[in-house]
Amino acid sequence: MMPTSEPEASGPSEERVTPDALLHARTGTDVSPEDIVLASGKDLNPRNLEWARRKLDAEGPSALEKLLP
Repeated sequence: MMPTSEPEASGPSEERVTPDALLHARTGTDVSPEDIVLASGKDLNPRNLEWARRKLDAEGPSALEKLLP
């Protein structure tokens, strides 16, 4: 029997890996309520944006870093 070639499944595909620069906020950049909502995995809607505004007011830009891995 001849072996058949199969796609390598042992490691993650480079196409699926998010670059580190996109996972972490850069210092000195503004953090928006939209950033907070998206980092939390929630949908962009008025209720979640208001939650994010309150979170930013209370925690400042570090609120985003707390949500990221």
